Amino acid sequence: MLHLSNITKSQNGKILFKDASFQVNSGDKVGIVGPNGAGKTTFFRLITGEEKADTGQISLQSKARLAYFSQNITEVKGHSALDEVVSGDPNFTKLKIELGQYEQRLCDPDITEDEMTKVLEKMGDAQTHFEKIGGYDLESRAEEILTGLGIAPHDHQKDVGQFSGGWKMRIALAKTLVISPDIILMDEPTNYLDLETILWLEVWLQNYEGALLMTTHDRAFMNKVCKKIVEISNKKVTTYTGNYDFYEKEREIRQRNLKAEHARQQEMLSKEEDFIAKFKARASHAAQVQSRVKKLEKIDRIELPPEEDSMSFQFKDPPRGSDDVVVMNKLSKSFGEKNLFQDLDYTVARTEKIAVVGVNGSGKSTLLKIICNELEASSGKVSMGPSIKLGYFSQHSMDVLYAENTVFDELRATLSGATDGYIRNVAAAFLFKDDDIKKKIKFLSGGEKARIVLAKIFSQNNNLLVLDEPTNHLDIKSREILLETLRTYSGTVLFVSHDRFFLNELTQKVIEISDKGAIVYPGNYEYYLSKK
Repeated sequence: MLHLSNITKSQNGKILFKDASFQVNSGDKVGIVGPNGAGKTTFFRLITGEEKADTGQISLQSKARLAYFSQNITEVKGHSALDEVVSGDPNFTKLKIELGQYEQRLCDPDITEDEMTKVLEKMGDAQTHFEKIGGYDLESRAEEILTGLGIAPHDHQKDVGQFSGGWKMRIALAKTLVISPDIILMDEPTNYLDLETILWLEVWLQNYEGALLMTTHDRAFMNKVCKKIVEISNKKVTTYTGNYDFYEKEREIRQRNLKAEHARQQEMLSKEEDFIAKFKARASHAAQVQSRVKKLEKIDRIELPPEEDSMSFQFKDPPRGSDDVVVMNKLSKSFGEKNLFQDLDYTVARTEKIAVVGVNGSGKSTLLKIICNELEASSGKVSMGPSIKLGYFSQHSMDVLYAENTVFDELRATLSGATDGYIRNVAAAFLFKDDDIKKKIKFLSGGEKARIVLAKIFSQNNNLLVLDEPTNHLDIKSREILLETLRTYSGTVLFVSHDRFFLNELTQKVIEISDKGAIVYPGNYEYYLSKK
């Protein structure tokens, strides 16, 4: 269905990938993986024609319908969310108008019999096409998808301009899904989605009969949906037939085999070069030396890919603090008539790693804000134990970074008593090396800003971390390193996340909150799901 042959692409003088080839067959579910900056999004732009390849060819099956969901959504207002989603299929509006015109003409009392016959023939063709694109149930499908993506039916007629950025992203996603194309390109579809919506989208894509090519930082989502992985790394593109877990294991095997081959080749080359160096001055061995020189010239040298940079921050052991870290007593919160949670009683103990879960809108982020004194409770009390030092990562932490500051300036503002050398080490641990620390905040990507905030929090020797969606904007590798760092952290962690792999691997207890209070589950996320 989609073929990419010998594609080479450069950006700003840097080769992203060279002689890349892969194909997407009908019904394939393909995940694209690779480090940030490898060129994953560029592949989408090449396929849609937004950019041109330096060399190579991209071909899409004739008459195949393609839809593309990207993070760059256009500003839209002036019509409802439902109308915006339905407009995702331009043929729908065109054919609907056309059918209306035919119906109007047929109602004309002055129409002749010959003209009526011609109109009926054209109308029949238009109706067949309309039915083929699912026009008769398009609006009901649009309503179903909007609801599935968390936009309640009473908001379907709300003006798109009144939605926040994250909700506009969901409307754009619905607009992509509703036309049921032959192939969908999706760039980070799980960003800005809560766990319930991710689970809905996961099932939708599993049942979708068309082909899918996507990137995502959500390992569990990719495992559930994708059956083929295309890796972009070290300017090469490699295809693995399996899900993400299979890819990770197979990649490790291939790298191990490559290193073994490289070692054997280096040993052979060393012996040949020693022979040449030893006997090149002897006339009696001239033929043998010349033969071996030619042999070495023809050998295809095995190159090992450079090791990818990754975060490598190690916590200092924080001060011990109180055994009772956070004490919640009859804690309740409501906004107007909407009651989020009430009479919440719980004491967070030292070293616990607790996930806060609940349905969308239950007040997970609100609870964290109340604990961190960012918001007042409606009733009840929350208190910190003695000697507790708090580090808070909120969903809006990146918004409070000063745009004109450099990376170094931001870290200096937090670590005022630290040496320049220490600040550079902290920056390097979070992948800001050399001249990167001179970059201004306003030029950083979402992932880079997230790393800055984490660097500030993790370098302050806090013994309590309250983290609201800390994995947002981080790639899979960075998420796993953050996970491992938090596992070994000797302090207390209270967090919200929609990353199921992260949730399950870090969680020791789950607090589920609702308007009826809180239920504590003494186990990881899978244990919680089994009890639910």
